[in-house]
Amino acid sequence: MAFFKFHNIRVAGVACAVPKNEVKTESYKPLFGNEEVEKFMQMTGVRSSHRTLEHQTCSDLGFRAAQELLAHMDVDSSEIGACIFSSHSPDYRRPATAFVLQYRLGIPKEAVCYDISLGCSSLVVGMQTVASIMNMGDIRKALLFVGDTAGKSVYPEDRSSAMLFGEAGAVMLLEKTDNPNDEINALVRSDGSGYSYMIVPGGGYRNLHASEEVVMCEDGNPRTLMNSFIQGTSVFTFTIFDVPRLIKDFFAKTETTPDDYDCFGFHQANLYILKQIAKKTKIDFERMPITLDRYGNTSGASAIVSLCDRYGSDTENRKIKVMACGFGIGISLGATSFEINTADILPIYEDDAIYEDGLITDPNQLYEKK
Repeated sequence: MAFFKFHNIRVAGVACAVPKNEVKTESYKPLFGNEEVEKFMQMTGVRSSHRTLEHQTCSDLGFRAAQELLAHMDVDSSEIGACIFSSHSPDYRRPATAFVLQYRLGIPKEAVCYDISLGCSSLVVGMQTVASIMNMGDIRKALLFVGDTAGKSVYPEDRSSAMLFGEAGAVMLLEKTDNPNDEINALVRSDGSGYSYMIVPGGGYRNLHASEEVVMCEDGNPRTLMNSFIQGTSVFTFTIFDVPRLIKDFFAKTETTPDDYDCFGFHQANLYILKQIAKKTKIDFERMPITLDRYGNTSGASAIVSLCDRYGSDTENRKIKVMACGFGIGISLGATSFEINTADILPIYEDDAIYEDGLITDPNQLYEKK
């Protein structure tokens, strides 16, 4: 069992940002019809989402969130010893986006920087990874970036996905402490047999120059090989059976119950799935913040978006115990627990800024000007 327990490491703060561009789900009615859209909203709970501009990336949103968080925590970027970007939405095929964020934020050259290619479970796996390297080394502070711009890979007329995804970038500051009561737990699982359940088949090095011909798929939705495919039935089965089992195993391993947690920051897959998971695990649904109604399915950023939505305006400085759970593309799933002060959970920021220097439209831009 891939279970991890870390002492003397705490979640010092979290922040997130979403694009200013809000898309109402009702706006799809002329394209998909009133009945189809109403049915979608009823099942998923998504009534609006935020979408990035053409050249805006997840790292742009994470950069804004990190600026706000570092300022709030009074932490200078020179103190950061690790910068990890956990996402399926990198700026480029190469290099890793973590290096771009390191440069933009002024994080020291001595810091460790790399990307983790994960989607819905990116927060849990990212926390386990960052805590592991902090636990074994002399890094005192680290930034973990999560989030996705999944809407960019959806075919516009795919009614199963076009209305589902929201886009966000989030950041978590982790800090090594002298307090053994500061604790992070994580349970991670993987099932590669489901790699094709959620996939963009083209554009990678398996099929670099995939056809962009539009194909009518068996589920009645048009797509190209460069678009997201979701096998709905297989994904639904996985979330209804495997995720509750993971959560129950996490409770058993940590010797906790749902009553021990103040908040459940869960991946915002869809409303029906979240209700089923809560029912099967006896989690109080009132303690599971729902944000997909206004922000859509924000992939790995979901848990932080939910925390920021519920506690970002909290004027009290009180410590809460959080259980976060991510599950999806991979297939990858995981659960984690930690404590955090509500005063260090920032509100959701809206931002349309783009890193203009990173937008390369001509190879000659890459030559250093002397």
